[in-house]
Amino acid sequence: MITIKTPEEIEILKVAGKHLAEVLSYAGAHVKAGVSTDTLNDLAEEKIESFGDTAAFLGYKPDWADTKYPASLCVSVNDVVVHGIPNVEPVILKDGDIVGIDAGLVHKGMFVDSAYTIIVGEVDKEITALVQTTKEALYRAIKAARAGNTIGDIGHAVEEFVKERGYGLVRELAGHGVGYAVHEEPTIPNFGNPGEGAELKAGMVIALEPMVNLGKGGVHFHDDGFTVTTKDGKKSAHFEHTLVITDGDPIVVTRRDNE
Repeated sequence: MITIKTPEEIEILKVAGKHLAEVLSYAGAHVKAGVSTDTLNDLAEEKIESFGDTAAFLGYKPDWADTKYPASLCVSVNDVVVHGIPNVEPVILKDGDIVGIDAGLVHKGMFVDSAYTIIVGEVDKEITALVQTTKEALYRAIKAARAGNTIGDIGHAVEEFVKERGYGLVRELAGHGVGYAVHEEPTIPNFGNPGEGAELKAGMVIALEPMVNLGKGGVHFHDDGFTVTTKDGKKSAHFEHTLVITDGDPIVVTRRDNE
């Protein structure tokens, strides 16, 4: 069931989003060559705890997984599209990597979710363009997310923008409702037709998250129940924000100061 959040709940979500933006900015500032992914997870946990909040991902068990997620942060390096586990087999970052960091946070019972992709050191123009395209695809999705539009309007905005640039669009994963839980209805694919799907209404809270591959859009789901990689081994980028639908422009509660 799609839910509408109350004005009081939206005020809590604004605070939660500000906290999560600071968590991701703090962890992201440490994404450098020679840093281990488990260090990034520890930093995110420390920052979440400093706010008196709870990590939404730690111990989370989605329907499709056999085990609980063992970390507070997802760290997805290069061909890992999403849900890279940072602390089971830690990866040491190196120049030329691209690193997606993704976290959820619970503040006074309300959930928010956000992610972005960071370039480590120097990369070629092809990789820079991939990351910038994925970031812009999120902004296109946000622009379409207003009361009276539909889920299909959001997906269409992302799909057309990405297809025009020749990248692979991940279709097996999607954005989602958020607020009372990590994942709520509706599911929000990054493709679709204008005017189709559920209508957006003021007070809905959603997480939009384009995932774009340098090669084709196909992905492989790993046996750990979480890690998703590109089928062709090429790099992938991921950006995500939590936003509140209004009658005008949406409120992007997880926006970072440096955006």
